[in-house]
Amino acid sequence: MPLPENFVRAMYSDPQIERYRGNPLIEALPPIMNVPDLKAKLSGQIDFNPSECFINGRLRAHQICSLLDEFFQPLSGHIQLEEKLSIMIRAGYVGRNLADGNLNQHMQAGYERIMSGEMDNFRFTQAKSTARSLSLIGCSGSGKSITINRILATYPQVIYHQEYNFIQLTYLRIECPSDGSLKSLCLNFFREVDRTLHTNYEQKYGRKRHSPEVLLALMGQVATQRAIGVIVIDEIQRLNIRRTVSDERMLEFFVALVNVVGVPVVMVGTPKARPIFEMELQAGRRSAGFGSLFWEPMNKGLSKQDPKTGRIKRTEWRAFTDKLWQYQWLLKREEVLSEEIRDCWFDLSQGVLDIVVKLFVLAQLRAISTKIERVTVQLLKKVYEQELKPVHPMLDALRKGDPDLIVKYSDLQLTSIDKRLLELRQDIITQQDRKKAKPLFEGNENALRLYNLLIALECDSKLLQPLVENVFKAHPDLSVRDMIPIVLDWYKNPSKEELNTPKAEKVRASDWHTLPSEDLRFKFSQAEPGQFYESLNKGEDLFDMVEWLKRVG
Repeated sequence: MPLPENFVRAMYSDPQIERYRGNPLIEALPPIMNVPDLKAKLSGQIDFNPSECFINGRLRAHQICSLLDEFFQPLSGHIQLEEKLSIMIRAGYVGRNLADGNLNQHMQAGYERIMSGEMDNFRFTQAKSTARSLSLIGCSGSGKSITINRILATYPQVIYHQEYNFIQLTYLRIECPSDGSLKSLCLNFFREVDRTLHTNYEQKYGRKRHSPEVLLALMGQVATQRAIGVIVIDEIQRLNIRRTVSDERMLEFFVALVNVVGVPVVMVGTPKARPIFEMELQAGRRSAGFGSLFWEPMNKGLSKQDPKTGRIKRTEWRAFTDKLWQYQWLLKREEVLSEEIRDCWFDLSQGVLDIVVKLFVLAQLRAISTKIERVTVQLLKKVYEQELKPVHPMLDALRKGDPDLIVKYSDLQLTSIDKRLLELRQDIITQQDRKKAKPLFEGNENALRLYNLLIALECDSKLLQPLVENVFKAHPDLSVRDMIPIVLDWYKNPSKEELNTPKAEKVRASDWHTLPSEDLRFKFSQAEPGQFYESLNKGEDLFDMVEWLKRVG
């Protein structure tokens, strides 16, 4: 009988640690990865071809937006989180061995609690729990959810043990309900199990008027029956919404979640959830059962010199931005990220990972739509002021370092920014359509025929257009056949056509931002009003008289 698509058949390997040996639930998991392999697994895969910088703007917009989903650069915090999750999952299975009957003891203990109605009834004391918990707190956009998802994706979610006719669920990720209800949270658990395993627990338990305590015991029984490796509860700050539920009751619920369910639990939320875990010493210890991680935005850090090699050690911020900077689909892209742009980028984003990437994506889309075709300091500032207004309060709070303000604005949503991304893509599409709407040679069919014939003779299309226009002006009565040798002669000997070549087109001041980066007119367009001279570099844009006098004197 074939397995569902999301199931895999168990294949066992030596876990290399004695306390893990002889446990099929652990031996069926992927091997514990070393850091290089882990980084390779977590890193996003982006297909970038420099030649794609020259394709039309509509196609480039799609490539640029792929960064939002595909770009992921593993940082030290990500490695630390994966290590904790790896240990939590495996250690949680130590007390639930499928081979020696420990798992059955857990199921029997769970059954006893449900039937007696006493949630703290542990008559079967030999069913020892090895479950731990972890809380992960960070501002919106710090990469909590995407990192958890990428780490969990390194495990098969459902493993079928044919020898034991048993289905193992290695992880389960659920979100706190928007209404902040503990009962809804329990029902979300059953709903997600049903979605993954094609079962009907929600229908079985959800229709009855069970209290959260009874539902919690039922969750424990299901978690044991399906050998869940870890439960990840995301958006936990939503539990603060429902003021009818006291903080004390929430604390008791989460302590019981680990004690009763007997499965490792990871709770993920913004700083608004932090007080839930810090109210009492007991709950604080429980939430930090395997460490409490507080993810702050990426630190800019100071570049330090390696005393042995003399090279500058790259900070995580520098490594992250250098990697992201490579993915530019712009015609006039700067290959090396300047310190001026890097500093501006950090000041505007405050190191919030999601903002760092979205600011870069929005800047590239704006660069295409405005024809500037490169990322500059001025462009980043404009994008920040015009496109990122919804998150200004949170970023201002981070700049000030005010803990109360940070908590207040820590869970701002970025949906309006996502909407603006779509609008910018539409601007590029409209621009391309307008360009296509303007017919070549103003719809002159003979000119188009001549142009296509010469293209077939492998002539350069960029050089041909003015020549075709000129031949129709100079010899309007000739046939297309007679025009071909004239245009070919001009093409091979451009000096003969010198008098008929149109004059160089003047660039309006409003279009100076489209000129090459080294053009002084471009630099003028990027300078603050009245600051053009100060923005120029001595020795490059300006003759350094003082330095010259020192050399010749």
